[in-house]
Amino acid sequence: MDLQVWSDVVCPWCYLGRRRLDAALARYSGEVTVTYRAFQLDPSSVPPGLPLKQAMAAKLGDRARTDQMLAHVTALAAGEGLRLDYDRAIAANTFESHRLIAWAAGQGRQAEMLDALQRAHFTDGLDVGSPAVLVSVAGAIGLNATAAAAYLRSEAGTTAVEADLAEARELGISSVPFFLADGKYALQGAQEAATLVEAFEEIARREAVDVGL
Repeated sequence: MDLQVWSDVVCPWCYLGRRRLDAALARYSGEVTVTYRAFQLDPSSVPPGLPLKQAMAAKLGDRARTDQMLAHVTALAAGEGLRLDYDRAIAANTFESHRLIAWAAGQGRQAEMLDALQRAHFTDGLDVGSPAVLVSVAGAIGLNATAAAAYLRSEAGTTAVEADLAEARELGISSVPFFLADGKYALQGAQEAATLVEAFEEIARREAVDVGL
């Protein structure tokens, strides 16, 4: 099965959804190839060092509601062994992060880079919109930091990220994570691992019928 997953680095539901997807893949007996695709919850520019709580409260116009929303997803993530520290999290435009993920994908390290960037954002309080931070994260997972810096100074990867964003618009994707299996079966949201396994098994049955097995 080919599974395309649109997600954003700073989306907590994507972080939670990826953890649940990993658990589902460990339980599913079939073969699945996973490719992560770029999506931006907010493509607007962000001032460096802006606390995420402050940015969200300004956008929603309600600090109490912001705190309630963040507490809810933080608790769910904790149940999956993920730590979200919104007292440290920094708001960021993620376009450059997605470029770095595309670079890592070319070296067979896509999922590892995505994981490292999500931990940097949600746990370590790092600005994943900062080129210096991105280079540091690349080096931390064993990739060549000098090469990462040169890549980010260039325009490389821009077209790939823009293509992902364009396809998301064509598919009508408005929230993530969004899963597309074999180009025709869509799953939305951070589904429980058991739900994903059931979905994969149902897709496999349908595909088997389609090819007459």
